[in-house]
Amino acid sequence: MRGWWREISGLVLPVACGGCGRPRTELCERCAAALHGRPARRARPVPEPEGLPVVHAAAAYTDAVRAVLLAHKERGALGLSGPLGRALAGAVRASARRPHGAAHRVLLLVPVPSSRRAVRARGRDPARRIALAAAAELRRTGCPAQVLPVLRQHRPVADQAGLTARERLVNLSGALRLRQGAARLLKGGTAVLVDDVMTTGASLVEAARALSAVEEAAGPGFVRPSAAVVAVPPVSLE
Repeated sequence: MRGWWREISGLVLPVACGGCGRPRTELCERCAAALHGRPARRARPVPEPEGLPVVHAAAAYTDAVRAVLLAHKERGALGLSGPLGRALAGAVRASARRPHGAAHRVLLLVPVPSSRRAVRARGRDPARRIALAAAAELRRTGCPAQVLPVLRQHRPVADQAGLTARERLVNLSGALRLRQGAARLLKGGTAVLVDDVMTTGASLVEAARALSAVEEAAGPGFVRPSAAVVAVPPVSLE
């Protein structure tokens, strides 16, 4: 119900830029340029945790980009999923590893799942919504892509806010599992783990660990995943 109400209210309430608050536009040109106006870059958190896949990010998590992500995630500005998806699509293109002869393999965007508590509170999973928009953008530009939500949380985790990088790794260790049939779904495509923001990299480390369980079952057609996110702290960008 909450998600439905936010969809309807967005049609009738005054619109302001999610990045800077400029009236009568959901995202102004300046904030859009900050979000997806530059090529995606390699990202490494400091310190870089063991087990982190290759990560590319579309933008630095500052100012307008941070405001847009928070507006989408916390304030229900669902119309921003389109430009956020465009940004994520650029990071996916940069991060996807295509073995020789696999240029036409479908890109499989595997979202890092939000906690069940967060999904209940928000009425949706923001990262998955952005992933769906990114897959649509990739297909629009001629790249076969689909979202494959094969990861699930199988135990509760503590709120990550306030935890150190090491504490986040411990908090998430073993928290994700693969859904039944994941090996069959992943075989033949190029998997890319996707999320909205990477800070310490703990979530992507755990997602990569969970996804690695499918490697043996999938056989030679499985390519180890890279990762793509919308934004990272500036210190993480190369």
